[in-house]
Amino acid sequence: MPLIQVKIIEGVFSSAQKQEMVKKLTDAMVSIEGGNMRQVTWCIAEEVKSGDWGIAGNPLTTGDVKALAAGGAKG
Repeated sequence: MPLIQVKIIEGVFSSAQKQEMVKKLTDAMVSIEGGNMRQVTWCIAEEVKSGDWGIAGNPLTTGDVKALAAGGAKG
């Protein structure tokens, strides 16, 4: 049974965006594995506490990710 796990920093995505993420990721997996597998394909969007995620040794916060999404740089 396929399990899709997505980890995201808390407070970045709305509930509607997370629901869309689950739907589209499930659709992508089903396009590979076949439609009969939809009913047993699990998808979990798990939020990680702001600051508990890092890249290149630098912690990222919710604000950092929102700034990146808006076209700004972390820092």
